[in-house]
Amino acid sequence: MIVKDVMKKSVITVEPETTVTEAKELMNKNNISKLPVVKGGKLVGIITKNDLLQAGPSLATTLDMYEISYLLSKLNVKKIMTTKVFSVSPDEVVEEAARIMVEKQVGCLPVVKGSALVGIITESDLFFMFAEMFGVTQKGARAVVYPDDTPGEMAKIAQKIAEAGGNIISLVTTAPSDKKKRPLTLKVTGVPVAKLKKIFNELKCPVEDIRNV
Repeated sequence: MIVKDVMKKSVITVEPETTVTEAKELMNKNNISKLPVVKGGKLVGIITKNDLLQAGPSLATTLDMYEISYLLSKLNVKKIMTTKVFSVSPDEVVEEAARIMVEKQVGCLPVVKGSALVGIITESDLFFMFAEMFGVTQKGARAVVYPDDTPGEMAKIAQKIAEAGGNIISLVTTAPSDKKKRPLTLKVTGVPVAKLKKIFNELKCPVEDIRNV
């Protein structure tokens, strides 16, 4: 899947001259925690709810609430925004976007084409995409198995399930942990759990877990 297929195309942004108070109100109104900062259509920074929270206490030691509010209303986003922004191309694969977010420990990536902001991809977008990959919206039999890592093994599993009248609606592999074999998680419709377990036993494919979900 490509980033442009998952990203939000309608992006709420602010400008460098936007005040901290205005940015906070915009976040609260739209229930978001991050705002790309754009100047002339180009991405120049990003500001998070945490940035806004930290902006207050640094000014607040001896000031009362009204003085703090006044100062924050005069403080511009450009003073506290992050200018080194990790971004991604709309034509990049989603896996690369996920890798960047994990490695850089960021909750979103502005999507940039050239220097223009064209979208944003967030943790929530990736979460919903991965949930769809696991077929969470459909009922079925879910199995975690450890097939041999040999050519044609997946085809054998798919063929046996098809012969039993089943349909694989999701199939995901993950990196092995302490086991040498790579776990395979499937969700299948049209085949009872007992029959599915029998299929894996016939294929000599170890089953870690199998249940209706």
